[in-house]
Amino acid sequence: MNQGLVAVIFLVGMLAFMGLGVPLAFALVLTGASMAWVLGFWDTQLFAQNLVAGVDSFPLLAIPFFILAGELMNAGGISSRIIAMAQAWVGHVRGGLGYVVIGAAILMASMSGSALADTASLATILLPMMRQAGYPLDKSAGLIASGGIIAPIIPPSMPFVVYGVTTNTSISALFMAGIVPGIIMGVGLVIAWKLVLRGTTLPEGQPMPMVDRLKATMRAFFALLMPVIIIGGMKTGVFTPTEAAVVATVYALVVALFVHREMSFGQLHGVFVRAAKTTAIVMFLVAGAQVASYMVTLADLPATLTEWLGPLVDHPRLLMALMMVALVVVGTALDLTPTILIMAPVMLPIATKAGIDPVYFGLMFVLNGAIGLITPPVGTVLNVVAGVGRMRLEQVIRGVNPYLFTYLVILGVFVLFPQIVTAPLAWMR
Repeated sequence: MNQGLVAVIFLVGMLAFMGLGVPLAFALVLTGASMAWVLGFWDTQLFAQNLVAGVDSFPLLAIPFFILAGELMNAGGISSRIIAMAQAWVGHVRGGLGYVVIGAAILMASMSGSALADTASLATILLPMMRQAGYPLDKSAGLIASGGIIAPIIPPSMPFVVYGVTTNTSISALFMAGIVPGIIMGVGLVIAWKLVLRGTTLPEGQPMPMVDRLKATMRAFFALLMPVIIIGGMKTGVFTPTEAAVVATVYALVVALFVHREMSFGQLHGVFVRAAKTTAIVMFLVAGAQVASYMVTLADLPATLTEWLGPLVDHPRLLMALMMVALVVVGTALDLTPTILIMAPVMLPIATKAGIDPVYFGLMFVLNGAIGLITPPVGTVLNVVAGVGRMRLEQVIRGVNPYLFTYLVILGVFVLFPQIVTAPLAWMR
C-alpha cells in the first residue's frame, strides 16, 4: 500500500476520533486498529500483546512513584514550606508575590516533575494571596500557569521518562539536559513579569527580619534536601531514574509523617487513591499509544516522512525549526504525553539522520510540548488555574500571552544556539 496513503489514514483517523469526542487513549487504540485492518495485519492476539507491552517497562515504574511523591509533597506540607520560604526572601519587593511564584515553581519542579500537580499547588496557595494584595488577576493567573510548566523540564520529569522509554534515549541524560533550560525559563519569567508590571501600582511590604527568613529556610530544609538527593544520586550513579522515583516517594513519606507531621496515617488512603487514578490515566495513554506506534512502525511512516523532508537533512537548524513549528501546531490540539507518544518515534529518526543530538532533540521536544500546556485551545494547565481560581478561561488565556511569547523566544534561541543545551550537558555527564 502507498505509504503516503497510510500516513493520511493515520492522521485523518486520529483527528476524526478526537473530533467525535472519543477520549484520547481510546482514539489511539481505535486509530491503531483501523491501520491494522487497512494494512491487513488485524490480529486480536497481537493487538492485546501490544497493549500490555506498552506499559510492561521497568523505566516506566518511575511514573507512578513520582506521581505518588508529588501527592505526598502536597499533603505533607513540603510544597507549602517551599512557598513560605520564597515569600520570606522576596515577598516584600514590588511584585514580590510574582517572584515567589517563579522561585517556588523552580524548586517544586525539582521534586515532582508534574506540571499539573505543581500548578494546582501554586494556584491554591498563591492566587488568593495575589488577588487579596491587588495584583492584576489575569496576569497573576497567567504567571502561575507559566511557572507550572517548568516542572516537565527540570528533573525529575515524568515527560522525560515517557520520552526516554518511547525513543530508547537515556533518561539520566535527559534529566541532566533539563537543568539549565529550566533555570533559563525561570529567568525569562522574571524579566517578563517585571515588564508586565510596568505602570501598575502595587503595594510594597516590609522585609522580614533576617532571623525570620532563616527560620523559614530551616523549616523548608528537608524539602530543599529532596532535589539534592534525587539529582545527586543520579549524577553519581548511586541509583537510576526509576530508583530515584522510589527514593523520592519514601523520602516524601517519611518527611510528611515523621518530620513535618502534617499528614496522618489516615490520610494515606486518599493520597494513594489520587495517585492511582492519575497513574491509570497516564498508563492507559501509554498502552494505547503502543498500538498506534506499532502500526506506524509497521507501515514505515518514519521512512516516508524522512523521504519527504530529505532535502532538509543537510540543514539541521532549518529542519529543527520546522519540526518545532509542527510540534507547536500539534501541541495546541494534544496534551504533552500523547504528543510524545505519537510524534517522538516518527520525528527522532529524522533528527538523528540530520546529525541532531538525540538528547538535545528530546529536551526541545518536551519543552515544545510543555509550552502546548499553556496554549489554547486545549491548554490543560490553563484549565487547572481557571478551575482552582474560579476564573473564566478567557481571563487566564489573556493573562498568559506575555509569558507564552517569552517561552517561544527562548525556544527559538535554543534552536539557533543548541550549545546552550549541549555544552552544559557535556559538562554534567
